[in-house]
Amino acid sequence: MSAEDGAEDSRIAIGISFGNSYSSIAYTVDDKAEVIANEDGDRQIPSILSYVAGEEFHGNQAKAQIVRNPRNTIAYFRDFLGKPFSEIDPTACHASAHPIEHDGGKTVAFTVQEKEDSDEKSTLTVSEVTTRHLRRLKQSASDYLGKDVNAAVITLPSDFSDIQKSALTEAAKAADIEVLQFISEPIAALLAHDAKVQLSDGPAAPQDQIVLVADLGATRSDVAVVASRGGIYTTLATAHDYELGGASLDKVLIEYAAKEFLKKNKNASDPRTNDRSLAKLTLEAEAVKKALSLGQSANFSIESLADGIDFTLSVNRSRFELLSNKVLASFTRLIQSAVQKADLDVLDINTLLVSGGTAHMPKVASNLQSHFPESTTVIAPSTSPTATNPSELTARGAGIQASLISGFEQSDITENTEAVVIVTPHLQNAIGLVTGKAGSEQFSVIVDAETPVPVRRTAQIAVKDGGDVLLKLAEGVREIKVTKEEPATNGTKDDDDDDEDEDDEPEETREKVWKAGKALAEAGLKGVKKGGKVEIQVNVAADLSVTVVCREVGGKGGVRGTIEAGKVEQNGKA
Repeated sequence: MSAEDGAEDSRIAIGISFGNSYSSIAYTVDDKAEVIANEDGDRQIPSILSYVAGEEFHGNQAKAQIVRNPRNTIAYFRDFLGKPFSEIDPTACHASAHPIEHDGGKTVAFTVQEKEDSDEKSTLTVSEVTTRHLRRLKQSASDYLGKDVNAAVITLPSDFSDIQKSALTEAAKAADIEVLQFISEPIAALLAHDAKVQLSDGPAAPQDQIVLVADLGATRSDVAVVASRGGIYTTLATAHDYELGGASLDKVLIEYAAKEFLKKNKNASDPRTNDRSLAKLTLEAEAVKKALSLGQSANFSIESLADGIDFTLSVNRSRFELLSNKVLASFTRLIQSAVQKADLDVLDINTLLVSGGTAHMPKVASNLQSHFPESTTVIAPSTSPTATNPSELTARGAGIQASLISGFEQSDITENTEAVVIVTPHLQNAIGLVTGKAGSEQFSVIVDAETPVPVRRTAQIAVKDGGDVLLKLAEGVREIKVTKEEPATNGTKDDDDDDEDEDDEPEETREKVWKAGKALAEAGLKGVKKGGKVEIQVNVAADLSVTVVCREVGGKGGVRGTIEAGKVEQNGKA
C-alpha cells in the first residue's frame, strides 16, 4: 500500500470500542495504546444518553438518570442498529426509554422529551442516537488530545452483519468520523494482548498458538477460537450468548438483596415490583459486584429503597460466588461449546484470554483454570498479575490498529480488507517430520494446522552418528490419548469399605499426541558428518503446493522436491 500525501497530518485516528453497555476510546503514542478518559475522568463510558431540561447528558451522568428520569434516558441501543423492529430484543431497555417502531417498522427509534419547557417529544432513530453517542466520544478524545479527531477504527461483535456495519458507517459519518476499519472485538483484544507481550519480551517472532478469546460483556458474551500463526489471525469458530453477561450476575445480587430486604421489613412492598426501586437496586448491585471483584466484601447502601425505607446489606465474596454458581457454569459451557465448534479439544488451546468487564471477577478465571488443562495459560487479572485491564483490551487493540493504518488511503485500506484478501487459504492438517522405527514412529510438527499460506517454516535435526539420513515428511493427525490408572489401595480392606471401593473409578489422564498421517515425501542425504545437523525447509505456496528443501547445515548441495496442491481450506469457515 502507498501512503497518502499528508494523510498523517490531516487524519487524527483513534480506536473506539463501541459496546452495548460501555464504550471506550484509545490513542497510540510511541507504539503504546492508551485508553482516554472523558471529561468526567471515566475510561469506561456508559453507552447512554439522557435528556433533562433541554440538556443532553452522556456516560455516567446519563446512567444516573435511569433512576430519576428513565423514560428520557436511552440505553442498550447498539445492537438495534441496522435492524428492523421485528428482529430486536427490547428486554434490556425495560428500565429506560423503550424502543418503538419507525419508518413502518424498518428501523428502531426512541421517543424522548429533549426540549425544555415543551410538552413536544422528539423521535430519535437509533442511527441518530448512535451519531450523538459517537460525537460525544469524539469530543472527549479531541479535548484530551488537543486536536480534532476525525477518523477511527471501531470494534464490533464478530456477528455484526454487513447491514449493521453500513448503518454504523453512516452514523459515524454524520458525527464527522471517517471509519477506517471495523475489527471484531476478540481480534482487537488479542491484538492488544500480543502488542503488550512484544513490548515486554522484545521484537521476537510471535509464537504459533491456538488462542481462545472470551469477551464477557455486561449484557452478552462472545467467544472466538483463533489460530495465531506468525502474527496472522485465523478465526476457527465463534459462539455467542445474547442473554449472558455481567447483568446476569447483577440479577443474582438483586434477587438476594430483595429477599434480605423483605426479611428485615416484612410489611414492606417488594422493591422488584416498582420500576424506581428496581432501578436503584440494579445500579447498586452492579457497584457491589465490581467491589467484590476487588475485595472480599462489599455493602449495599440504598436510600429509600421501597416505602421510604433505607436499606443496607453486607455481602462477602464467598456468598456471592456460591449464589452465582449457575451463571458462572454458563460462562464455562459457552466457552467449551466454542472449542467443540472448532473441532478441537481443550488440550489444543494454548492461551485463554478473558476480556470484558466480567473478566474482573476472580471466580470466572478460576473456574476456567479448573476446566482447562495446566498447559493452557489463562490470562485474566486474578491469574496473571501483568494482564492488561480486560475492560480496556478491545479499545487498545482498536487504537493500535488505527495507528497502523491511519497513514494509508481509504481505497487501499478497503481493498486490503475485502473478503477476497483476508479470507486466505490455509492448511487443514499439520506438516511435519516422521522419525523413529516402524511401530514406534514419532511426529514432529514443522508447519502447524490452520496456518495461512503462503508460509515458510524451517526445522533442524541433529545427526549424532552421521552417515546417510532418510527424511520422511507427512501430514500430522492430532489425537487425544486417554490413560486410566487404577486407584491405589493400601493393604487389606474391611467389609465396611466395600461400598466405598465400588465407587472408586480409575483416574483418567488425557494428553494430546501427534501421529503421522498421509505420507507426503521422502528425501535422502548421503554422508552427513558425525554430530552434524540437517535442515528441512517447508514452503507452502498460495495454491497449497508444497516445496521441500533438505540440506546438511554447512554442507554443499541438497535435495529439493515439490508436492502438488491438495484441498484448499479457508479461514472464517466456522
